[in-house]
Amino acid sequence: MQKAVVTGASSGIGKAITNKLLTLGYTVLGVSRNIKESDFNHDNFHAVTCNLAEEKETMKLCERVKKEDVFILINCAGFGRFEPHEELHVNIISEMTFVNLTAPMLLTNAVLRSLKENAGYLININSIEAIRASKFAAVYSATKAGLKAFSDALFEETRKSGLSVTNINPDMTQSSFYDELRFDVSKKKDEKLLASDITDAVEHILKMRKGAVVSDYTIRSLHFGIAKKTKK
Repeated sequence: MQKAVVTGASSGIGKAITNKLLTLGYTVLGVSRNIKESDFNHDNFHAVTCNLAEEKETMKLCERVKKEDVFILINCAGFGRFEPHEELHVNIISEMTFVNLTAPMLLTNAVLRSLKENAGYLININSIEAIRASKFAAVYSATKAGLKAFSDALFEETRKSGLSVTNINPDMTQSSFYDELRFDVSKKKDEKLLASDITDAVEHILKMRKGAVVSDYTIRSLHFGIAKKTKK
């Protein structure tokens, strides 16, 4: 049975993708700070606890997955803080950069030989902010643009192998991503994406003919909407 590694598997898009992969018949190593086997209650799911904001924990994870026969790596873990740049604490800047960009590069480095040998899939769940500039999003946008550049360059680097590399850029998607932010997705269905929209894209990528690759997959809501949270 082919094996997938999914980061950020305990909630939101990462959890939805994990469920989709289990449905499709893959064995999944789900990575998150707070995750346990009972979160999915599936024989082919294996919980891997790791705080991807911590370098030592991430390096231990890399050593573990390096020993696995990995067919799919989906880098989904990430977070954002949206403030005037001078208002961001230096720890937030450092943590956002590590989780959103450094950790995916380290994990990819650890399993790339396996992915190439298996003619597998590397899918980076990115953001619409990777391809546009928005105020109050300088650091977040920089990390996502960097992840996109990494994916694009790796696609060119590995084209002689059977590896498929895809960068998915979702617009605002209903998830726990916004729990600690001052705004949220719109309540209107045509002004937001759902996690299922992203899982549909992942399934599409995995079911395409090998030999054709969607290297850049941008998903937008039909209309634009945003909900400001009321101050408590």
